[in-house]
Amino acid sequence: MSQAWFSRYAWGVLGWNILVALWGAYVRATGSGAGCGSHWPTCNGEIIPRSPQVETLIEFTHRVTSGLAFLSVLLLLLLALRLLPKGHPARLGAGLSFLFMVTESLVGASLVLFGWTAHNVSAERAVVQMVHLANTYFLLASLALTAWWASGGAPLRLRGQGAVGAALLLGLLALLFLGMSGAVTALGDLLFPVRNTLEALERSLTPGEHFLVRLRVLHPLIAVSVGLYVVFAGYLVAHLRPSSHTQRFANGLAYLYGVQLLAGLVNVWLKAPVWMQIVHLFLAYAVWLIFVLLAGAALARGARQVELGEGTGTQEVHRGTGGATWKDYLALTKPRVISLLLFTTLFAMLIAAKGWPGTGLFLVVALGGYMMAGAANAINMVVDRDIDARMRRTARRPTVTQRISSRDALLFAFALALFSFLLLWWGANLLTATLALMGLIWYVLVYTLYLKRRTWQNIVIGGAAGAFPPLVGWAAVTGELSLFAWYLFALIFFWTPVHFWALALMIQEDYRAVGVPMLPVVLGERVTVMQIALYAVLTALISLMPLLLGELGLVYFFFSLTLNALLILKSLALYRQPERRTAVSLYKYSMLYLALLFVAMAVDRVL
Repeated sequence: MSQAWFSRYAWGVLGWNILVALWGAYVRATGSGAGCGSHWPTCNGEIIPRSPQVETLIEFTHRVTSGLAFLSVLLLLLLALRLLPKGHPARLGAGLSFLFMVTESLVGASLVLFGWTAHNVSAERAVVQMVHLANTYFLLASLALTAWWASGGAPLRLRGQGAVGAALLLGLLALLFLGMSGAVTALGDLLFPVRNTLEALERSLTPGEHFLVRLRVLHPLIAVSVGLYVVFAGYLVAHLRPSSHTQRFANGLAYLYGVQLLAGLVNVWLKAPVWMQIVHLFLAYAVWLIFVLLAGAALARGARQVELGEGTGTQEVHRGTGGATWKDYLALTKPRVISLLLFTTLFAMLIAAKGWPGTGLFLVVALGGYMMAGAANAINMVVDRDIDARMRRTARRPTVTQRISSRDALLFAFALALFSFLLLWWGANLLTATLALMGLIWYVLVYTLYLKRRTWQNIVIGGAAGAFPPLVGWAAVTGELSLFAWYLFALIFFWTPVHFWALALMIQEDYRAVGVPMLPVVLGERVTVMQIALYAVLTALISLMPLLLGELGLVYFFFSLTLNALLILKSLALYRQPERRTAVSLYKYSMLYLALLFVAMAVDRVL
């Protein structure tokens, strides 16, 4: 028997186990998990049920196919030990596959023996369901790597991978977390069916509902956040470890995740029919396996390594000049930029709580919010270091002067993002942590990497990243997002062009020199000031919406009238005299405007 035959067999075992896992999902989705009663390994006390019901037939078929899958993985291990030389990575992969197959069987047995099937709504079932999904992911990953190594893939080299290793580890953890949240959501769909999407949303936001119902709304948010990150990580890894395999896997990951998100929307729209749940899960397996194979190709021993900044004519980009202090790392986070974002986060907490939200929660959100925003800014500095070097106001950034290498800056950013997510989840709730991560990913992927250098609409669309902080603060206090929370999002979304285009007018020559298509550079000053005036009026109108909804009263009314009048007057002054003096005046006032507007809302809600 040749190694080529073993390779084909390994891929076949992977395919068979995917089918078995999907059939297991069908068993859960149809409520057939109790088809064999609480008996295991027998079915209703019999080795072969005599006159089975439909549910019994479905469950018994799953047990038979799972048994064949167990034998196929056992044979894979035996063949690997017999055919492959010592030290071959496929032997390790086959061993891990068998280990996870054993644990897969034990978890499946526990679901039956403890009665965590059919219509059981306990928290224990939800936890075991997540463990079951995680173990399935590990099993499929081990099988995929076994087949990959048997087909000629080089063994892994884990040391010295720097930002690539961190990006891949975070991506794997994020996809695992997404899959576990999907398992809980699917369980909620089974146990608490709804008639339409609106009912699902309403029940998800209703206090007192079962935790499986309330967790349902989080999965789409997690899916978008994780999707944006893994696509970004895929292309980053393909750039730093260039090969035909990594490029192919990165492209496939991007396209497949887009299909997966579309399937998720269809699943929600159709109210999660069984067949659509299976399609959705199959795509999730495919995304996971492509990311695993991307990691296998990128971390392979002997893979070509391109360091960040290679091609600039200096290796200092990778190594850094040394001597970085805590002040340099603090500068990576852009404290002055974060200050206003953090202000809106914390005052959104006061607005949501109608008073003081609690010192512990306040400090947790302040620290977690700063770290997540700081991580986004650090990644932005790495991506934009080429244009920062040619702009006067950014030429002294630590990624430009190389006091901090691009690799170390990325590792610092990833660490900040991870600790922020865990801190916000622990100290507040999962929704808060997810929203903070979505803000980071929107800023890095949508604005910095995709829009900034392509279109003058960059700040209009990408500026949504700056509107996430009040959602974070609101969710930390209430655990949900009300209409008022989305109003705060809309307010900052429409305010951002006024604020940023005023800055763009002040430094348009820098943007022109580096080829960034900001509005003044592309369409000129006259169009820019007209757009600023338009968005100023829209911002003023939106700021009055809470009054119409009855959320705020007279205190806010008088404050907002004064603040909006000044905003429109300064925008008109810039329209009449589009020069640096009036642009600076509007830019500085726009920051004061937003801060005082949030103060007015907080004071009004308290009173």
